[in-house]
Amino acid sequence: MDVHVKKTVPIEYYDVAKAYQKVRKGGNAVGIDQESWIDFDKKPERNLYVIWNRLASGSYHPQPVREVEIPKKDGSMRKLGIPTLRDRIAQQVIKDYMEKRIDRLFHTNSYGYRPLKSAHQAVEQVRQNNFGFDWVIDMDISKFFDEVDHDLILKAVSHVIEEKWVLMYVERWLNMPVQKKDGTIVPKQGKGTPQGGVISPILANLYLHFAMDKWLSKHYPRIRFVRYADDVVIHCSTHQQAEQVKEALINRLAEVKLRVNESKTHIAYCKDYRRKGNHETVKFEFLGFSYQPRARKSKRDGKNYMAFTAEISQSNKKKIVQTIRELEAWRDTRLDIREIASQLNVKLRGWINYYGLFSKRTLRRSLQKVDERLLKWFGKKHKTGVRKAMAKLKVIKRENPELFYHWQLG
Repeated sequence: MDVHVKKTVPIEYYDVAKAYQKVRKGGNAVGIDQESWIDFDKKPERNLYVIWNRLASGSYHPQPVREVEIPKKDGSMRKLGIPTLRDRIAQQVIKDYMEKRIDRLFHTNSYGYRPLKSAHQAVEQVRQNNFGFDWVIDMDISKFFDEVDHDLILKAVSHVIEEKWVLMYVERWLNMPVQKKDGTIVPKQGKGTPQGGVISPILANLYLHFAMDKWLSKHYPRIRFVRYADDVVIHCSTHQQAEQVKEALINRLAEVKLRVNESKTHIAYCKDYRRKGNHETVKFEFLGFSYQPRARKSKRDGKNYMAFTAEISQSNKKKIVQTIRELEAWRDTRLDIREIASQLNVKLRGWINYYGLFSKRTLRRSLQKVDERLLKWFGKKHKTGVRKAMAKLKVIKRENPELFYHWQLG
């Protein structure tokens, strides 16, 4: 039941226009109304006025979200809920309003979808924590965005935001039905917030702020943790402490109607040249990086030693290679090499800027697949053998060293 709001909502047209500029830079996926940005941008001022007028009067009601599925690393499917473009703009307005008032309340080591916070900062903080703590709990919350309880989210929102109209709109978005692939509309059952919704990340942070962050800080002040939305790793001093915190957190999350996937939750030992104990698990993954023992060479004396370090995970290396291999351009010899570079460089730049944070050498090996595929494509295009193709590509690379983004790595 919507909270009754008597007064008009203090939202300005400028707020909606600013939200539009942010959302416009994001994805192009359409909602159930099939309205695209091309359609919306035919009359942007008029469309934004309609959104503002309805938001400001308290009469804005969202449409159902369109459900799509994308594959996860384990082979299962992740369900995303795609709101309409107008709903994404409206959600951005409320998100901006909430963020200004509550972001300062969040824990320092909550990094996901926050101003001036990034995944790289989270990855680096985990690396730093590994130096001082021997044990890590790699916690997997089962179907978090599907399971979050509406009553508890609304309770959290009302605790930090006084304005009833904010609570009203949050409730409306939480209750948005879902349109399945076959077109059927399924109502919400008092839980879940769609991955794909603009406002979902801040609601997730608020939920876990009370459910996990404050609880850990209160009951286990000597441990450290790093959280990025629902991805969390917890650093402990001893194996016994890690076991205790793990069991206590499983029980705590059950109290707030969340489940831990115990088959994917494990305790890892940060083994290196100093820490030489034995444990069955000496590896964990976080935000696409794998933390594990690796051979390194000392800059001081050139000797090899064992370090517990981060690199791009094996699963993400495979994903990169698969993406390169499946590029449609390799099948079209009518293309110019610059057209292939244009198609690949956006992906290459993204991979290098993100995964290149640690060990560009490892990433470079995965990106060699581009040159391998390029060599085959060049040979087919010019109907020449491998040696001549290699020679011609060598000339192109020398004359155009920045043609492909990864060539700039050397």
